[in-house]
Amino acid sequence: MKLYYMPAACSLSPHIVANELGLEVAFIKVDQNDHTTEQAQNFYGINPHGYIPALELDDGSVLREGPVIVQYLADLRPTQGLAPPNGTFERYKLQEMLSFLSTEIHKGFIPLLYAHLAGNYIDVARPKLEKRFAWINEHLADKRFLMGDQFSVADAYLFALIGWGQAPWLKSYYNAPIQFGDLQNLRVWYEGVKGRPAVRQSILQEGLELN
Repeated sequence: MKLYYMPAACSLSPHIVANELGLEVAFIKVDQNDHTTEQAQNFYGINPHGYIPALELDDGSVLREGPVIVQYLADLRPTQGLAPPNGTFERYKLQEMLSFLSTEIHKGFIPLLYAHLAGNYIDVARPKLEKRFAWINEHLADKRFLMGDQFSVADAYLFALIGWGQAPWLKSYYNAPIQFGDLQNLRVWYEGVKGRPAVRQSILQEGLELN
């Protein structure tokens, strides 16, 4: 398998999941400016949309959406518990969380990441995103991880996203004007996830500074 990624982007999520599971995956870096791989391959041939992540299977099939990719990877090693079994209520709750992260957090960051283009819309986007993070902070009040006591693919996704406004090792890539210092539950969660060996491994593999 090949995972196409850009450093510090949302593709950090499946990168973490692959390392958590100990899967044999080739990590292929994509240049965010010209959308070519390290092997000078046109990434648009892999994903016509041009964005990452993309997971290319050994038979040439390609998955192109992060929340789907992380579930596919988790299902390759179901006994490790990064996603509940398909068809269970718990799996639907995981999909609910992934959808929330994708539509409310991931997309909510976009105006902040492109503040020079968003203009006054920042004044609308930032409070909305802060409200969503406040909900996550409350959600974590009685939980170690997003879905309970078990680290899941949802935690990997949130960790990749939250770094855009929080992690000093991402500042050279993304710098969203939002902070989470007063959200204690979220801070505890963040530090705990950052300390996981697979997370640290993934950060280093992407050439990022680990602080």
